[in-house]
Amino acid sequence: MSSFDHVWDRIRRNAGQTFSTATGLPFTYRVPGDFLRIERDGREINRSLSRTNFEKAAVDMPADRPSDIKGRQGSAYTWAILMDKRIRQSGW
Repeated sequence: MSSFDHVWDRIRRNAGQTFSTATGLPFTYRVPGDFLRIERDGREINRSLSRTNFEKAAVDMPADRPSDIKGRQGSAYTWAILMDKRIRQSGW
């Protein structure tokens, strides 16, 4: 099992919980496979964020702000999820 498997498992287990972007916008997500879908204001955003995207971004954690991982898709959401204490725990 890769070290990221534990992080991805926490991401999956917290699906449906409310997270917040760096600017305070609340959102939730669901994980229908090896990707997740973001929902904001009761609507799903037309974008999938892959497990690979999160795995690559996790290498750069901790990051001070979403712009620190600008090369990742959906950096505002990716950063918010990876930096949340429910996901990061003591990992970074």
